[in-house]
This record gives sequence, C-alpha cells and structure tokens, in this order.
Amino acid sequence: MTVPEGLLQESAEELFEDAPCGYLSTRMDGTIVRVNRTFEAWTGLRREDLVGRRRFQDLLTVGGRIYHETHVAPLLAMQGSIREIAVEVLRADGSRLPALVNAVVRRDEHGTPQVVRTTVFDATDRRRYEQELLRGRERERDIAVELQRSLLSGALPERPGLEIGLTYRPSERGLQVGGDWYDAFPLGADDAEVGLVVGDVVGRGIGAAATMGQPRSAVRALAATGLAPGALLEALDGFARRHEVGELATVVHARVDGSTGRLRYACAGHPPPVLAEPGRPARHLEGGRSLPLDAPIDMLRRPEAECVLEPGAVLILYTDGLVERADRPLDRGMEELLRALERLRELPAMELTDALARELAPPGERDDDVCVLALRRAPC
Repeated sequence: MTVPEGLLQESAEELFEDAPCGYLSTRMDGTIVRVNRTFEAWTGLRREDLVGRRRFQDLLTVGGRIYHETHVAPLLAMQGSIREIAVEVLRADGSRLPALVNAVVRRDEHGTPQVVRTTVFDATDRRRYEQELLRGRERERDIAVELQRSLLSGALPERPGLEIGLTYRPSERGLQVGGDWYDAFPLGADDAEVGLVVGDVVGRGIGAAATMGQPRSAVRALAATGLAPGALLEALDGFARRHEVGELATVVHARVDGSTGRLRYACAGHPPPVLAEPGRPARHLEGGRSLPLDAPIDMLRRPEAECVLEPGAVLILYTDGLVERADRPLDRGMEELLRALERLRELPAMELTDALARELAPPGERDDDVCVLALRRAPC
C-alpha cells in the first residue's frame, strides 16, 4: 500500500511543534523566547504566558531552581552544553513532571552566546522504575536484617565472675546490610570458660547475611571439640575453602576462663581486641594475627596469643564499622576507641557497648554494620 506523498512531507515547524519531547529556546538569562506544543501539552502552560514572561528556571521546583543556579548555568557558561540533568517541572495545576533536560548554547558569528536551546524529556516512567527499584532494595534490606536477627539470636551466657554485653546495629545509610556477626557460648567440661567470636564476611545484603551463618555455626562446633583459638581458625580456614563460604572473611576468636582470667585469642585479618585493665591505659592486643580466611596465600599455622585478665578488666571485640568511616581514617577511629573506653570503662557491660557504639558510630551516620562485644571480669 502506497502512503500518500502529502503525509510524508512534514515541515520543520511541524516537527518542532509536535516532537516527542519538549523544546524551548531561551535567552542566556533563561527568558523563554520559543516553546513547542508538546511542552504546552505536558505542562498545561500556554506559550502566551511563557514567551517573554517566564524564565525556564522559574518553571522548576525550589530545589531545581537552586540546582540550575549553582550547577546548570555555570556548566552552560563554561562548556556550552549539559546532558541528562534530572529536574522536576511544575505543571499549571501544581503537579510535578519528572524530566531529563539537555541544553546547548548557540553563538553568533562572533562567538558571542545568544540562545540556549533546551530539550525536555518526560522521565515519569524512569522515575517510577527508580522508585520501584529502591522499594525492592529497602524490601531486600528488611529481609536481610530479619535473617541476621534470626541467625544471631540467642541469650548471652551467664558465668560466675564474668559479665558480657553486646550491641549490634545494622547499617543505616546503605541500602543493604553487611555481613557482621558475633557469638558467645559456654566452653569446657565445667562451663568455666566462655567462647567469644566476632566476624565479618565479604559482601552485603541477603547473600552476606546467609553466608555469615555458616562460619558462625562452624566456630561453635569446632570450639566444642576443645580446639585452641589458633587451631580453630586453621580448621575454620579449611571449612571456608572446602565449602566456598567466607572467602576473605575476618574473624577474631577468644576463650576466657572465668576462674583464672586466662585469655587466649587469635585474629584472622580482624581489627585487634581492646583491653582495659585497672590502673593501666586501654590498649590494642596485637598478638595472634594472621590473614583473613581462605586468603590467596595458604596459612600453614595460625598463631594465637594469651594473657591474663586482671579482676575488673574489660575486653572489647568489635567490627570495623565501629572505627572506620569515610570521614575518619581507620587509625584515628582506633585511637578514639581507646579514649572512649578509658572514659566509659566503669559502665556495666551492656551499657558500655551501647555507649561505645553511640559515640563512635552515631545514629544516622552508619554506612556499615556495627558490632561491639564486651566481657568484664568481676573485680575482687
């Protein structure tokens, strides 16, 4: 079937007026000098109310006008064009049209800027897609948080001469929680010892939350066999490699005897424990360190270290979310932890962990999960 010749011939004016996007021409100060029918139809604004009367930036929301002043106008002046700037155009009825804007500066024969030609694309569908994507992520985060809570639930052990406190907070700024985990459990034939563990698996979201449950369960099972901390991490390393879980995960494991205060510990790539003893400054325990689990370099032996917790001493295990932030170097965060512990060390264990988390990782500023586990040996 032949299409009539007349239907194939469209004037440049028709193409301009009925294009599938809004077209505007403005002076350099933004005053509108020309606008097409598409823009009129989308916004309900009539050209007689726009041409010579309004500036393009006047049609934007308050935030859009500020952004135009601080970013769009300077970019046009410096580079002569902008692409895919997201704004919201206010329609005649007060509703908002999500839009993507392109603009280019046209100059005269002397190179003097004369006109800005602006193209406006309806981004309603894109905005709806982005919102659905965000809702799908906010939902995934909720599932991951609930999964973490179910895997990390359980009462802390109570042993004579020992007091244990715990604070765990999922990330707030990120769309997905991380893989921080912890555990505390009785050990030994007479349950005189307590096992403590804090770890962090690589990744975020549901996958990380599910993965962290496997090494956590493995630590409990291995600790029940009587393995010392260094040997336990060696066995855990083999578990991670065989089952392909926890690659490059970091772990700190400690065993504490409540009757003697003997502490044995080992760290696989994890931030060092912190110890505060009566009459001595708080310090990092730097011994027993090795690479993260299932690292590319094989670890034949994983070292451990030991010391004695004096009566009244406080031991802190934690994840890097407590001490590391984008606006604070890790070294500074670790120093701040020591100073905070000096001030707060006399608090009950549960109050102590809450106070440390609140001070070093304030609410509203956490990009990562935060886990703080405290053990205090009772004073004489």
